[in-house]
Amino acid sequence: MMKILVTGSEGYIGSVLTEKLMARGHQVQGLDTGYYSEVCLYPVGQLSRLLRKDVREVVTNDLEGFDAVVHLAELSNDPLGQHNPETTYEINHLGSVGLARKCKEAGVRRFVYSSSCSVYGAGSDELKTEESTTAPQTAYAHCKLLVERDVSALADSRFCPTFLRNATAYGPSPRIRFDLVLNNLAGLAWTAGEIRMTSDGSPLRPLVHVEDISEAFCCVLEAPEDVIHCQVFNVGDNRQNYRVREIADIVGGVFTGCNVTFGQNNGDKRSYRVCFDKINSSLPGFRCRLDARQGAAQLLLVFRQLKMSREVFEFRTFTRLKQLEYLLGLSQIDSHFLWKNRSPEPTAGEGLSVLFAATAAARGSL
Repeated sequence: MMKILVTGSEGYIGSVLTEKLMARGHQVQGLDTGYYSEVCLYPVGQLSRLLRKDVREVVTNDLEGFDAVVHLAELSNDPLGQHNPETTYEINHLGSVGLARKCKEAGVRRFVYSSSCSVYGAGSDELKTEESTTAPQTAYAHCKLLVERDVSALADSRFCPTFLRNATAYGPSPRIRFDLVLNNLAGLAWTAGEIRMTSDGSPLRPLVHVEDISEAFCCVLEAPEDVIHCQVFNVGDNRQNYRVREIADIVGGVFTGCNVTFGQNNGDKRSYRVCFDKINSSLPGFRCRLDARQGAAQLLLVFRQLKMSREVFEFRTFTRLKQLEYLLGLSQIDSHFLWKNRSPEPTAGEGLSVLFAATAAARGSL
């Protein structure tokens, strides 16, 4: 058993990972600033301890006594990163490296960082390995590489960092994100009965189920240090390199009666195929167990059980950029995304009790 701190524990991956770690017998504490904690799509397991704090405000004493830190707490996608690049670098690069330094000072041996396959950015159809040239297209992706570089420099016999370059996530989570491609398409298929693509869907994207991402973190935490010391692993499966149009067709096939149409090439340069041989051959116990069709089927089941409405699908908490713009507009957070006026209750007028009435009635079945 290990004592593990998970930053971003109330996020899309974090809420799945913390339950998985506890089920494996680990002692888990969460850390989350609470941007997206207002509502869940369905019930989430409660951690015995949660530190309500921004990673930039963490001090060494907060980290003492932990065997490992899993770091998920960053601004979490490309559009959000581009919204305010300066703050993105402040949180995702400087905040993450600062956290790693404090972990080392506190005697934390293992530091597992949630990086991204988006660092590969743009390229031809060749498979990108961990040694391939990177081509980040956004502030979000560039920060991932900067953190990998700077935290690697901290590695020694007392501090063992590992970097997981996750493919694009999908699948159910209590803190679901509908700004991820497969989840978004599934939500459109359910609420509108059609997927109307504005692009031709030609860009390539590797996908990985949120459960499999969580399994990768568990396997790294439990692996011998010599296997994972200062290593980079692409997280996913070679069979799950899809074109966006293929993802749309898969979702459309699962959501019976959904009509799928495509537009023109929109010039999106983010297109890459990724090789996942290293993690599947080198990390003990890891393999991806779910694919895009299974993930879409899971989402269909969840939506059906919840009788999910369009209002829930479009609710700001489930879209990262929309939620932060909301908090900025209310002056609850400042331009650096630090809390100014944290409201303990949903803002008056949002009507959350009405908005989620249909889903609340069905939650007990999940």
